[in-house]
Amino acid sequence: MRRSLVIGNWKMNGTRASTQQLLGDLLAGLGEKALTGEVGVGVPFVFIPQAAEQLKNTGILLGSQNVSDQDAGAYTGEIAATMLREFGCSFAIVGHSERRLLYHESSPEVAARYNKAIEHGLTPVLCVGERLEQRELGETFNVIDEQLTAVLAVAGTASFLRAVIAYEPVWAIGTGKTATAEQAQAVHEFIRQRIASEDQHVAQAVRILYGGSVKPENAEALFAMPDIDGGLIGGASLDARSFLSICFSAG
Repeated sequence: MRRSLVIGNWKMNGTRASTQQLLGDLLAGLGEKALTGEVGVGVPFVFIPQAAEQLKNTGILLGSQNVSDQDAGAYTGEIAATMLREFGCSFAIVGHSERRLLYHESSPEVAARYNKAIEHGLTPVLCVGERLEQRELGETFNVIDEQLTAVLAVAGTASFLRAVIAYEPVWAIGTGKTATAEQAQAVHEFIRQRIASEDQHVAQAVRILYGGSVKPENAEALFAMPDIDGGLIGGASLDARSFLSICFSAG
């Protein structure tokens, strides 16, 4: 049985003081109730050392919001997987919709970042999802198939035994709109079937998170769906009470 996972993606938010406060509040809240699932936080690069120290031996997973497709060298502004590992990161988000849309990361580039994470023992959290116009044109499954196929071609199906997939309907991120639990489930089911077309065992093992404006009010219904294994949480992860409520909904 797949273990639930809830990851907070802090995006470009926080200060040293707010990082300490938020992590402290999360640790206190999680200490009050036993969880069967896992919880992680993807913090801005500059706060990774601070977070690593505060989260040491706590069970909360630490990760980054991106990772380079290169090991080292003249790549200004990039962060290597080996650097992230050295500071205690266990996962790296790749292909987030904001990276694809705002910074024009292509599916092959995302696949290269994913592959580099795998090579160095980081768990890539691969984000896939469609824009509103693509959904309205009935292209959702085609878009996601293209994004998944790029990764399968580079890293292979078995790599998903060491990865996580996050479905992000771009039209539901930061807009206040949310896919219904049934809409989200339909896409999660498609993703699992796509992986199953390559390997049934891998498909049943890989965890698929939902990442479209999850809030305490809708988390329970979303996580009750058979193919939704948790959430990649944006804005709500910056509020300890909201994030903890979502974590508890996932179990």
